[in-house]
Amino acid sequence: MTPRFGERVRAVLREHGPLCVGIDPHAALLAAWGLDEDAHGVREFGLRTVEAAVGRVGIVKPQVSFFERFGSRGIAALEDVLAAAREADLVVIADAKRGDIGSTMEDYARAWLTPGSPLEADALTVNPYLGVGALDGAFGLAEQSGKGLFVLAATSNPEAEEIQRSTTRGGATVSASVIAEVSARNAQVIGEGEWGSFGFVIGATVDWAPTGIDSFTPTAPILAPGFGAQGATPANLRPRFGVMSNAVIASESRSILSAGPAGLAEAISTRAAQYLEVTSV
Repeated sequence: MTPRFGERVRAVLREHGPLCVGIDPHAALLAAWGLDEDAHGVREFGLRTVEAAVGRVGIVKPQVSFFERFGSRGIAALEDVLAAAREADLVVIADAKRGDIGSTMEDYARAWLTPGSPLEADALTVNPYLGVGALDGAFGLAEQSGKGLFVLAATSNPEAEEIQRSTTRGGATVSASVIAEVSARNAQVIGEGEWGSFGFVIGATVDWAPTGIDSFTPTAPILAPGFGAQGATPANLRPRFGVMSNAVIASESRSILSAGPAGLAEAISTRAAQYLEVTSV
């Protein structure tokens, strides 16, 4: 039986540590890599990153927007990158931050989470700010297909603070309410001691206290952007995430990708070792 997504992530973190390599072909990075700013360039960028990641980390996260901007050819390039990463047995998180209602949300989920779909990934980032219940179609398909979701809970951009830290009628912050509602869904479908497959996006630079977030059960993966170029370091992981540290997926992109194609594999290995050092004690 294929393990649930949460349990698969749990095993990958134990084997490879928390580093996740973001596949973010910014225009400046394409130029630095000597690649054209077009669909062919982002395809080559993505495939080279996947190749360098194999055996060094267990998770990659393509940022969909950098491929979408080249239209149908960019989407075709993304399909190739997603397929190559999954064929290499990497856990692939499509960072698309989809969020809608009804059949529209259901079809977003079908695009990214259906086995055999051209855009198939292992997990998808989703936006709950139309209401967590609006994501029902995505929750259902993810559970049915053995896939995962990462629900935005506490992001590091300052524009989000007013919404995410405001309080509901029950007195909890919006961020904490999102985590509570999604955690309840995890509890309904997993076995005792298992990790939930519906995880959360919590920025590595976010102070938990103002967000109202505390530890949560059942355990579920935490996708943590903000490491690397945004300022957080491996040494910050345990102090920031405390008892939830073992569930953190530490996402880095520019800080690693800036090493260029020749130095990428070494940069991944070096950074992965730094995370393993701080998480194995």
